[in-house]
Amino acid sequence: MFSRPADVRRILHIDMDAFYASVEQRDRPELRGRPVAVGGRPESRAVVCAASYEARKFGVRSAIPMSRAVRLCPDLVVVPTDFARYRAVSQQVFALFRSVTPLVEPLSLDEAYLDVTENAWGEALGVDVARRLKDAIKEETGLTASAGVAPNKFLAKIASGWRKPDGLTVIAPERMEAFLQQLPIDALWGVGPVTAGRLRAHGIEKLVDVRAAPPATLHAAVGSQAGWLTALAWGRDDRRVVPDRAAKSHGAERTYHEDLRDVALMRAHLAHLAGICGDWLTRKHLRARTVTLKVRYDDFTTVTRSQSVPGGLSDTPTLVTHAHALLERTEAGVRPVRLLGVSAHNLVDPSAAFVAHEGRLPFDEGTPA
Repeated sequence: MFSRPADVRRILHIDMDAFYASVEQRDRPELRGRPVAVGGRPESRAVVCAASYEARKFGVRSAIPMSRAVRLCPDLVVVPTDFARYRAVSQQVFALFRSVTPLVEPLSLDEAYLDVTENAWGEALGVDVARRLKDAIKEETGLTASAGVAPNKFLAKIASGWRKPDGLTVIAPERMEAFLQQLPIDALWGVGPVTAGRLRAHGIEKLVDVRAAPPATLHAAVGSQAGWLTALAWGRDDRRVVPDRAAKSHGAERTYHEDLRDVALMRAHLAHLAGICGDWLTRKHLRARTVTLKVRYDDFTTVTRSQSVPGGLSDTPTLVTHAHALLERTEAGVRPVRLLGVSAHNLVDPSAAFVAHEGRLPFDEGTPA
């Protein structure tokens, strides 16, 4: 008989289903049952921010160019983003999370980790918390969410995507090994086709095959991520759920299923990422004195480029301008890119700075960051 260790955590990963597109379909009945993509117009080199499940049947998915999406699905309905509405729904969902446990770690507007080992409902099983939360989200917002329940973050995140949409998958400690044995190597977030191809070239088809792979082989395929990949192959992930803390920086990044080679497309992606970052700065009434670009090439080499901004910034257009300028200081376009990120650092609250320094204008020389 399996004996559950006393210190096993009950971790949930909850992910709203096709969030932006689902909000649009909820609020616009004429879109229900139709293929919908949220994002900019195809002629503007925009990318897909979200796709409904009807659109996904045609191969439309987030991060691909909108022009490609309409070629894949000629009947696609393209809807512009409305982050104010998505944020409002997100706040409803996160209020439900925090009513159950203070250990809520947001990953984006539509997904989070929760540690429900102890919870306000007094439920002993994580699956019961997940089921109740899914029902509460449906009742409160009219939307569905998928949930994964596991002893750690890695397994919980994999589990939440196992039966989408409206799924619930539980990986109890006694089932961990059986679950790991099922996972193909590209089931891991961040392992795209190129990396998976390198691993498969060395006979690594499943995640568990990593256990027997020579360290040199792994390092050649995934670089410094080799140790992390080995730990995951054994189901090990000791990361704790970290609730919201006072932000010292904020950013958005995306790993792409297919490496980017077109600089114009990279610039379009950066505009979207900078928009997320700028929207957050505006909501928090903060300004950033430093903008940082993150680029990861197809061989997992990662570089960052930063720019100081006299007086700070908070508006999206300025963020986009700096991100595009920083991109020119990389080898993007010459080398394929698998990840892009934009972040704002050295955050300051202008009104707080004014009060703290008795009338000195914010961002004067000597004002603390």
